[in-house]
Amino acid sequence: MTAFSGAGMFASIRGRAVAVLAPVIIFALAACSDGADKGAEWPPANPLFYEIASADGTVEGWMVGTIHALPDGVSWKTDTIAEAIRSADVLVVEIAALEDRGKTAATFAELGTSPAQPPLERRLPADMSASLAALLDRGGIDPKRFVSTETWAAAIMLAQIDATGDPANGVDRALIRAFAERPVRELEGARAQLAIFDNLSEASQRKMLAAVIREAEAGRDDPARLQRAWLTGDAAVIEEATRSGILSDPVLREALLTKRNRDWATAILPMLEAAPRPLIAVGTAHLVGADGLASMLQAQGYRVQRLP
Repeated sequence: MTAFSGAGMFASIRGRAVAVLAPVIIFALAACSDGADKGAEWPPANPLFYEIASADGTVEGWMVGTIHALPDGVSWKTDTIAEAIRSADVLVVEIAALEDRGKTAATFAELGTSPAQPPLERRLPADMSASLAALLDRGGIDPKRFVSTETWAAAIMLAQIDATGDPANGVDRALIRAFAERPVRELEGARAQLAIFDNLSEASQRKMLAAVIREAEAGRDDPARLQRAWLTGDAAVIEEATRSGILSDPVLREALLTKRNRDWATAILPMLEAAPRPLIAVGTAHLVGADGLASMLQAQGYRVQRLP
């Protein structure tokens, strides 16, 4: 749940924590901007970007926090990020095949469809019926559409209704294009990322669904809040987002954020030890906090320094 968390795991959805987690939410359904953010003024760019060096100071690679959808016209590539793009030998992302939307949509349908699902309102606390109805009305969606949709998949679909930004402007996509002539490796892939949702218990899926609906209401006042936090590299706001909404539930946080961070750190360490220097690009929510990738790599003896 890129979340900065989207197939990557929790994408750039209005003011939600999923915006900084991963690409799957926006990517699976090819969400586009609703236009609410057009003409907005954006602050100077300073996304979370780190140099990773060994104990003797030798630069072994770089790491940048991504966001998986942005409005048109947002300038995010700083001079230091541009230099890392030029210098890195290999790009490491959550999902390499971001342009294969057809395959991802098919996987989403395969994993997220089961017959005879209960009505959505019966999968939520009774006091959320009005909020669900309002969200469905805003999206022009018939509730009968979900009769064969598993709860996690319904949550992802509903998260699209108030989404802002266009996945075509996502940072991960731009980086993959920049590495067209160099190797691109992936940490998960779309199927593995969607399977994380699919493997949640029904109780956790229902908590996720409820959190999406609550966040849809809470995020309407300032839909671009996390986009601004990503653009300016506001680690405090980003970390707070990893402890609220969907990620406030310990089981969901473990499955969608912290376990993935541990798995990724295990995969990244051999890459840093090898000769080709990687540029690691993952949802920004995965970088911050005591259980973020920056801290995990530091615990393994690397010097992880934020650069402007």
